[in-house]
Amino acid sequence: MHSPHDPYVRVRGAREHNLQDVHVDIPRDTLTVFTGVSGSGKSSLAFGTLYAEAQRRYFESVAPYARRLIHQVGAPAVGEITGLPPAVSLEQRRSAPGARSSVGTVTTLSNSLRMLFSRAGDHPPGAERLDSDAFSPNTAAGACPDCHGLGRIHRTDEELLVPDPSLSIREGAIAAWPGAWQGKNLRDVLDTLGYDVDRPWRELAAKDREWILFTDEQPVVTVHPVRDAGRIQRPYQGTYMSARRYVLHTFADTRSRTLRAKAERFLTSAPCPVCDGSRLRPEAMAVTFAGRTIAELAALPLSDLAEVLAGAGAGGEETARVLTADLLARIGTVTELGLGYLSVDRTAPTLSAGELQRLRLATQLRSGLFGVVYVLDEPSAGLHPADTESLLAVLGRLKEAGNSVFVVEHQMDVVRRADWLVDVGPLAGEHGGRVLHSGPPEGLAQVPESATRRFLFREHDEPSPGREPRTPTGWLRLAGVERHNVRGVDAAFPLGVFTAVTGVSGSGKSTLVGQVLAGVLADRQAGEEPGAVERYCASATGLEAVDRLVQVDQRPIGRTPRSNLATYTGLFDTVRKLFAQTETARERGYTAGRFSFNVSGGRCETCQGEGFVSVELLFLPSTYAPCPDCHGARYNPQTLDITLRGLTIAQVLDLTVESAASFFAGTPAAERALTTLLDVGLGYLRLGQPATELSGGEAQRIKLASELQRTRRGHTLYLLDEPTTGLHPADVEVLMRQLHGLVDAHNTVVVVEHDMAVVAGADHVIDMGPGGGDRGGRIVAAGTPAEVARAARSRTAPYLAKALRP
Repeated sequence: MHSPHDPYVRVRGAREHNLQDVHVDIPRDTLTVFTGVSGSGKSSLAFGTLYAEAQRRYFESVAPYARRLIHQVGAPAVGEITGLPPAVSLEQRRSAPGARSSVGTVTTLSNSLRMLFSRAGDHPPGAERLDSDAFSPNTAAGACPDCHGLGRIHRTDEELLVPDPSLSIREGAIAAWPGAWQGKNLRDVLDTLGYDVDRPWRELAAKDREWILFTDEQPVVTVHPVRDAGRIQRPYQGTYMSARRYVLHTFADTRSRTLRAKAERFLTSAPCPVCDGSRLRPEAMAVTFAGRTIAELAALPLSDLAEVLAGAGAGGEETARVLTADLLARIGTVTELGLGYLSVDRTAPTLSAGELQRLRLATQLRSGLFGVVYVLDEPSAGLHPADTESLLAVLGRLKEAGNSVFVVEHQMDVVRRADWLVDVGPLAGEHGGRVLHSGPPEGLAQVPESATRRFLFREHDEPSPGREPRTPTGWLRLAGVERHNVRGVDAAFPLGVFTAVTGVSGSGKSTLVGQVLAGVLADRQAGEEPGAVERYCASATGLEAVDRLVQVDQRPIGRTPRSNLATYTGLFDTVRKLFAQTETARERGYTAGRFSFNVSGGRCETCQGEGFVSVELLFLPSTYAPCPDCHGARYNPQTLDITLRGLTIAQVLDLTVESAASFFAGTPAAERALTTLLDVGLGYLRLGQPATELSGGEAQRIKLASELQRTRRGHTLYLLDEPTTGLHPADVEVLMRQLHGLVDAHNTVVVVEHDMAVVAGADHVIDMGPGGGDRGGRIVAAGTPAEVARAARSRTAPYLAKALRP
């Protein structure tokens, strides 16, 4: 029996995911770092066991309604945990925040700023003092009535919606309409309404064209589809939606970036003429503080906002002094985490996962909680080495306030500063799941099987990753780049080599690479007009040398458990065909479709083939729980009767990539997909692992593996945004071999990267800065790693020089 004053969190018999009956003791009130290769089980221990158990205990302490749901949400697979305080999880959430979410709403800075204007703002003479809600674009009291608080008006016209008026509606004259069945449905509804869908668009009456494109009416008619040979199509009720209504609805509501981007092509966007983009009513815009409106202050970088507030609050009234002091303290923690370049009104969808996590971390610092376990998921992700020191200072302050800080981390500079280190491994999946070391970091030196040891202690002075740079085969040049904070920049990207783009957070790296370079190449690939390049820069040369663009980002490969590794890579098609070819399946007449969990027939209908049911918790975010009927198998019992070499389809989906490679040896279509997944270090993932469980780095590597298995033709340019995020240094080496292999096969690779080991191994480096936001957006240095390491104005140079030392 442990003392109630036991200073340790003691875990006994943890078996979550691949954990192998783990026993571990972790001291409270420390900065404890969990390390290990990707898939070793460190997140299963930190999040899946410790945080999950703390959450379960919280549920038990609240309403009976919540306690009833505990058996659905499930408890972690662990024997016992003692000494566990309440926990706060700061994961790198991958859900897409809404357009109305901003830096101000995430950090609550918006609330404080609105309070300042309400209580201490200069209202016009005779005007009634406004409540703080009147300064919010997200409330009816504050939002501009014309743009509904969005700040921009989106419009469309006939030329945009119908680019080729010589076509008929049946031939696709209305380019803005959706494809496939949805587009056919709209066409059939129009036909039923009596409009001529076979006549060239320009020959239709003006009033008909106007109604088809712009009406707000949504008539419902009975459609009698033309019968295809061998298919019975019954009449159905079809609803008409005009082209404008469809485009605006898609643009506003879709969660698909592809559909949103397509809709955007048919819209013109301009600041709202009523509020001039401020998003607020005129009454709110008439109030000022320090001579500026709330919209003007919200648009300033936080570091500049702090200067304005400090000056204004110093000699003002008591109310203004108190409110500005509170705002300055809140802004201080955000700027300390290297985010001073962000503005209060910067929308959340434009932030990286790392930026969002650090904003939430800054908010926690101001919450004043103590006696809590903070569980953080790679807080250094997306951080330039220059910003890591301030992150460590913030983590130290959380600890000094009487909290325990548990961090899953791969950045060795953070690991070295830990009070306690829990190293999990030695490898991934079934070859991991053991605690190799739990104690002070220096103790890891005595654990030879640890994959972390070599990088933590830089054993044997490994050879420098720097090498003789390759010679470019040509150059892709962008002149006069104008986008966000990148102003009037000329950039040159060498072809046929590996280029790393570096710089502090907010310096403009992702803008230059992910938006401008990618946008110019994507438009050319899509056959856009030559003038389209002007959206991004004054001119671009060398584009003709690139036959194909492949942009591999960290966006999820799916947003529900229905999407997984096997479906995304196309491997599942092969697996289903193999099951359909078994003797029992042929006897029963089962086709490959029977083995899909996305259509009725073979799937479990209780969970609709998801394996999980969504549990709504009302006062907390909804969560997923295993289906009570199939227990996560996804299929009905009849489908699970069919086996392939002794395994059911559910058991095959439960195989790791590594196990599946042995199981499907001799099946070329399956081998190709599995080999590429192994090559990018994903052997530990299960084939049916839901997309909701994958990290951004894992999603990116799955996309890369899908690309690697394709037959490559012509010169391809690969763009990757921080491909090493979420990767242990040992996994980074595996990934880099693949990326350098693409270059050796006469392609071009451009990565945005903070890992100096990767940058040191590049052929060419473009360093942006010198700071973030308005203080960045310029190319500070460009050349070989050795040349950039000597650049006087570069904040990257000293860290790169250190990485290049033999």
